[in-house]
Amino acid sequence: MKAVIQRVSKASVTVDGELVSKIDKGYLILLGVMDDDTEADAEVLARKTSTLRVFEDDEGKMNLDIQNVNGEILAVSQFTLCADLKKGNRPSFGHSAHPDRANELYEYFCDKLIENGVKNVEKGVFGADMKVELLNDGPVTILYDSEIWRKK
Repeated sequence: MKAVIQRVSKASVTVDGELVSKIDKGYLILLGVMDDDTEADAEVLARKTSTLRVFEDDEGKMNLDIQNVNGEILAVSQFTLCADLKKGNRPSFGHSAHPDRANELYEYFCDKLIENGVKNVEKGVFGADMKVELLNDGPVTILYDSEIWRKK
């Protein structure tokens, strides 16, 4: 799984001109599911995300996690994070998970965020043409790839 985690002051998703989800302070997470990803990848990514310390404490240090600041998460499935750009100029998505499996693991990841203590997890609309708005706070942007935690 690949995740782009952005610390935001607010974020929202609109589909066909209709607001479907929004959050205030927290994370906007763009999540790409690869064809070899498993529930274990979703579990470790959710655990790491829920304890990621990128919010500032009273001394201005990034020392607090999303739970410490009562933050929210807006998770948006984004298969384009799985793009392979090794050849040519047009991305290949051959390593992205089949949509049914991707949606299953996306939902599982969101459930695991809640199990790991995140108070509110909002979602985009899987497979839809979404308009995502955010106010990046910092900016702080973290890239995660669950492959780094797999046992070799």
